[in-house]
Amino acid sequence: MKKTALITGATSGIGEATAYEFAKQGINLVLCGRRLERLNTIQKALERLTDVYILNFDVRNKKEAFKAIESLPDKFKNIDILINNAGNAHGLDPINEGSIDDWDAMMDINVKGLLYVSKAIIPQMTDQKSGHIINIGSSAGKEVYPKGNVYCASKHAVLAITEGMRIDLNPYGIKVGAINPGLVETEFSQVRFKGDKMADSVYKGFKALQAKDIAEVIYFVVSRPAHVNIADVLMFCTAQANSTLVKKSL
Repeated sequence: MKKTALITGATSGIGEATAYEFAKQGINLVLCGRRLERLNTIQKALERLTDVYILNFDVRNKKEAFKAIESLPDKFKNIDILINNAGNAHGLDPINEGSIDDWDAMMDINVKGLLYVSKAIIPQMTDQKSGHIINIGSSAGKEVYPKGNVYCASKHAVLAITEGMRIDLNPYGIKVGAINPGLVETEFSQVRFKGDKMADSVYKGFKALQAKDIAEVIYFVVSRPAHVNIADVLMFCTAQANSTLVKKSL
């Protein structure tokens, strides 16, 4: 029987690439995001490969998140795979100059949004005693870097939540893991630098990871045999050694 995956933040970057990868593999999709037009476009593109349902909501809105997931039609109600991908970074300021609005946005989406969506879906996984949850973390969840403060804190929280989920859901046979990418060339930097031209320089002089690279690893993880759970993956492009060291050509 075909599996169904729910992906948050599916309108761009890693979420969109994962939707394409899963569709190619015949997995039914529930795609979630804030940009309805983008969701519609992706749905049209992927419907020739698999069944696709879209949910238009913001993960940081608790009521909206629960209402959207409760509204799923019977055909899409049983979620076998949850990809908690929605996330963001706002600003790159030392803590003493940081914006509280930026802090709220990162904690609300990266941490609370992940918890809301998980809370809405986990009960049916525990009922059926199966399921697979993958939380998209970051190398920033492994290592704090200058001016990363609250973003790094939010991604450290994602890893702690992932470990806690794996422990608490173990009796139910539910797999839980995290994928932690380093530099990935997506809209991420446009959001972080709020459209500033500085965003264009982030990926210059080296070949960063592409969203498709992460999507292929996510599919690899979900396609392992029932007795195998890949609990944690840290991914860098070849040019990146850690959060601060990147080999760039001049």
